[in-house]
Amino acid sequence: MNASTPVRVLGRRDLNRALLQRQQLLRRESGPVAELIERLVGLQAQAPLAPYVALWSRLKGFDPAELSALMTARDAVRTSLMRATIHLVTAEDCLRLWRLVHPVADRGFRGAFGKQLAGADIDAIVAFGTDLLSREPYSRSRLREVLGERWPDWDANAMAYAVSYLTGTVQVTPRGVWGETGPAALQTIESWLGRSPVPDPSIDALVLRYLAAFGPASAADVQMWSGLTKLREVLDRLRPGLRVYADEDGRELFDVPDGPLPDAETPAPVRFLPEYDNLLLSHADRRRVNPSGRPVPLPPGNGAAMGTVLIDGDYTADWRHHRGTDPSLRVTTHGPVTAAETEAIEAEAVELLGLIGSKDTPVVVTSA
Repeated sequence: MNASTPVRVLGRRDLNRALLQRQQLLRRESGPVAELIERLVGLQAQAPLAPYVALWSRLKGFDPAELSALMTARDAVRTSLMRATIHLVTAEDCLRLWRLVHPVADRGFRGAFGKQLAGADIDAIVAFGTDLLSREPYSRSRLREVLGERWPDWDANAMAYAVSYLTGTVQVTPRGVWGETGPAALQTIESWLGRSPVPDPSIDALVLRYLAAFGPASAADVQMWSGLTKLREVLDRLRPGLRVYADEDGRELFDVPDGPLPDAETPAPVRFLPEYDNLLLSHADRRRVNPSGRPVPLPPGNGAAMGTVLIDGDYTADWRHHRGTDPSLRVTTHGPVTAAETEAIEAEAVELLGLIGSKDTPVVVTSA
């Protein structure tokens, strides 16, 4: 594109529908679980069971056993990656991505715990912890205990975080396997997968994958998603092979050449998302799916119990599955909804209950 070529301006709904299609939320499609996980560059997984709801909302006929099988076979893992948060990724992506985003974890550790370990030999602490985790899984509490015994003069909690932040680790199964429980226990990537992370991965490839899954997007957007900095330099290097747009505020947006741009009036069905879905977290300007700017809740627990709801493509409701003697699935909207929208919410909620509970459970829709 030369300087005289007019730049297409994309409105909020243009960006909304583009994101929904790339996230496979306009229409459920069939396909292998691993293929979709890679296409989305992983799924947010701080809540261990959240990825099951994320996949159910996107895949036709999703069977939780398929993801559980990938995890028990070590073909998919939960590990700290983008934004130094836990993501579910394929084993191949774990090996491809870890070195790229390691600077984010390093920066996060030093910002949160650097003062507690000022003067400590952090390299020695990490080397010792890495040796432990290469032999068997350790919970953070057990790691804290062992490190505290070896270096009693230093903050044991900060040392445990040094190891978990700075050593490439995975959270081992059975944690995150559908129908099973297990502690948050860490083991090194190498010992769990039997291979080392790729030594020189491509940042260009990562940025292109982000645009394919979340674009069109600005440099600030890709930096927010990844936690990395100075990515405008990467986008400028890639510019000759990209499409360039602008948003309504004049910000430059980049996209892969074949990135779909559905019509802004394309119908968007009601979709239930899990705890902290990446759809809501992966842009600096989140108005494309969250026009009110409402904070996205991250509740405690194992996941698959509560989350957010898209109505006409926007985050405008929350859901929660209440178990026990008086079970229900409650949907709380952030404003008024039409009778047709209520009916669609109830129908989709019943389908969700087929995954996480019983379809006989009452569905209650209320407004905040």
